[in-house]
Amino acid sequence: MIRDTVSLALEHRETLGKKVKQLRRTGVTPVHLYGPGIKSRALQCPQRDLVRALARAGTNTPIVLKIQGDEEDQLALAREIQWDPVRGDIWHVDFLAVEATRPVSAQVPVVLTGQSPGARDAGGRAVQQLHVLEVTALPLEMPNQVEVDLATLVEPDGVIRARDLRLPPNVTIVTDPDEVVVRIEIPRAVVAEAPATAEAEGEGEAPEQDATEDDEGRR
Repeated sequence: MIRDTVSLALEHRETLGKKVKQLRRTGVTPVHLYGPGIKSRALQCPQRDLVRALARAGTNTPIVLKIQGDEEDQLALAREIQWDPVRGDIWHVDFLAVEATRPVSAQVPVVLTGQSPGARDAGGRAVQQLHVLEVTALPLEMPNQVEVDLATLVEPDGVIRARDLRLPPNVTIVTDPDEVVVRIEIPRAVVAEAPATAEAEGEGEAPEQDATEDDEGRR
């Protein structure tokens, strides 16, 4: 299914090197566009517009770049985002130019939904071990996220692997299919309690049997 696209207006950038610090002070963020078949370009845009676009697109949703002076828009993915370690502002973004008809790879977030009957019955919890799934798809068909329904975990020793995930028909998994996505973790206290309880029940039955044998002996 083709998703709604995110647009971002960019301008050509003349400020390069160490001088980009002055650019950032004015609220403008430097970006870089590269990719197969195109010449790398230094560009820029207001940081507020860039933050808004990235919040909607992340790194796996294509963004329509509207570059000043260009007749045609460019489809691209945000491939590397650099942050200011102190203020948390975006320092720089690298955009990878892509074609709508050529598959690309991306890391898609894995999101858990529902509850696991197996974890509930065993007194444990479902633990997520894989948080991103690498897949290939056409840029406009790349999923925003992959949902995992915990209701399928009905056994205490059950696991969900990458191969068990349901994906759209045109999306291919790159991650190892045997990779564990979710498993059930049972606390040690719960595991240790079961044999202790069984032992206690066995000790409670023994005196009744001895009493019966004593009565038969007196008869």
